[in-house]
Amino acid sequence: MAHAFTPGLAAAKRIRVRKLRELPVAGEILKKVGDTVRADEIVARAALPGDLQILRIPEKMGIEPFEVLKGIKVREGATLHEGELVCEHAGLFGLFKTRFASPCEGKIEFVAERTGHVGVRMAPKPIEVDAYISGKVVAIEAGKSVTIESHAAFLQGIFGVGGERKGRLKLLPVAPEKELSESDIPEQCAGLILVGGMCPQLGALNKAQAGGAVGLVTGSIDDQALSGYLGFELGIALTGDEPVSMSVIVTEGFGSMPMSQRALSLLQSFDGRAASINGATQVRAGALRPEVIIGEDVGSVDPSEISADNVATGLNVGSRVRIIRVPFFGASAEVVELPVELCTIPTGAEARVLKAKLDKGGVIVTVPRANVELL
Repeated sequence: MAHAFTPGLAAAKRIRVRKLRELPVAGEILKKVGDTVRADEIVARAALPGDLQILRIPEKMGIEPFEVLKGIKVREGATLHEGELVCEHAGLFGLFKTRFASPCEGKIEFVAERTGHVGVRMAPKPIEVDAYISGKVVAIEAGKSVTIESHAAFLQGIFGVGGERKGRLKLLPVAPEKELSESDIPEQCAGLILVGGMCPQLGALNKAQAGGAVGLVTGSIDDQALSGYLGFELGIALTGDEPVSMSVIVTEGFGSMPMSQRALSLLQSFDGRAASINGATQVRAGALRPEVIIGEDVGSVDPSEISADNVATGLNVGSRVRIIRVPFFGASAEVVELPVELCTIPTGAEARVLKAKLDKGGVIVTVPRANVELL
């Protein structure tokens, strides 16, 4: 068998990228097919209904619901302002009056006769969806979504946290195998996506976020540093909604693993360029990976140079791989032989294997093909 399918994260200098920008509720599409858009340009907007505030007037004033209805000063459908008189009640012989003023502003949705409660709908919450990547509008679903197409460099990470961010790539003068410390983070990093090193210390993560960095792309991360950065243990299968202002993307995994040369070379070639990143990851199914997208100027790319596929699938002699199972977990190697016949592995099962020369020590090891991924 000449080659076999082997998983690998996408890393391409120039591919066709499409992004669906979708509203959570029906709204207004601001662009039309064929329009050119910038990454930060708003392409759709809508309004979420405001929260419903219940004014429990009988409980607050200490009166019965029918007494509220006698003294009510507002009506359904009217706009209510904060501090406006809602209900007035005359006490004994009409000498003492108690009043209830609105603690909020909104539209009166109902006045309940049975309970005396008043429902006030807060102002709608505006939602705006930007293009995320620069490109052309290629499809529209009226009131729902916009599809943007761009010719861009594209890199997938293996894990990330934090949502969509846009900034400028900044390569740190740090070797791929060096742990990122606080001193490696520049004092001025507002709006930057920092790239480099591995296993950032908690101090480095906090300094970068405090300095205004919008993203950090690094080789690997320690789970304790990640928990310290987030403020909680990450135990869900889908990331991307964490309350952090700086998204973090790791290209190799957890532990102490330097960024692959394939990923580092790609990012180095775009140092200083505007990029869009998203740390969202679907951990279990692997259907969603964190990404770095460096857009091209629309119309500036020769279509013949666009990659037809963004993930390498061929495993051949000479391919660079990373072993993803013990006892060689995280080791980088070069494939030197691809035996055709099935081999018996230590577990007693028969599997297709490969022989690879480890980068460290130069030892040739035999591992199941399912236990490697392309670099």
